[in-house]
Amino acid sequence: MTLAKPKSSTQSLKKSNQPARKSAATSRRTAYSRAELEEIFRRFSVQRPEPKGELEHVNPFTLVVAVALSAQATDAGVNKATRALFKVADTPEKMLALGEDKVRDHIKTIGLYRNKAKNVIALSRMLVDDFGSVVPKTREELVKLPGVGRKTANVVMSMAFGIPTMAVDTHILRIANRIRLAPAKTPDAIEDILMKIVPKQYLFHAHHWLILHGRYCCKARKPECERCVIADICKSAEKTCDIPAPLVELPQQTIGGVE
Repeated sequence: MTLAKPKSSTQSLKKSNQPARKSAATSRRTAYSRAELEEIFRRFSVQRPEPKGELEHVNPFTLVVAVALSAQATDAGVNKATRALFKVADTPEKMLALGEDKVRDHIKTIGLYRNKAKNVIALSRMLVDDFGSVVPKTREELVKLPGVGRKTANVVMSMAFGIPTMAVDTHILRIANRIRLAPAKTPDAIEDILMKIVPKQYLFHAHHWLILHGRYCCKARKPECERCVIADICKSAEKTCDIPAPLVELPQQTIGGVE
């Protein structure tokens, strides 16, 4: 009779270490523990219970147009340009009837306005011809529209259709690396990390919280750490304050006047 060889201590150790290695691999996505992530987004939820995107729009179509126009432009600049535009063209059919020249005249204060005017007309034509004038709900279909990339598609999915996404703009790209929340080089990589680490109950509003935090507090030129509600948790090498700002609900956002 042959006795089975007992497992070596090395084999047993390897097996017992597997969960630990998996946990370590997960933690490398972010500098924060699960408990710290919960607390960060809990505070953001108290500060801004109902965060909103700051691009003016009246329906999914005007949202697609506004977000597409916002590339390399401020929300305030886009809002100023689109107020008059959307009064006369709030559907793909009306936009086509308006024509490229008049669209261009409406948005000429926005950067890259000539190419953007072409895209607005082209995406309007595609919506009419291929989608029955209805803005699609899936990312795969949205990114087929001229001038619509992954970030724009994510914004539309979230704001128009209530689908949790992570639209990584310049603010999120900056603070994800600065505070080591989701350190990565590309928007897609940051999006992938954030979708994995943000607590599920906070995921729907998370991209707006992060955008607004980057826009108004963790600013590009000089972070205002004394106004930060997560200053004690933040792991940024740049931070100048360890005392969190009072956790109070902020006044309702004023849409349209933001830079």
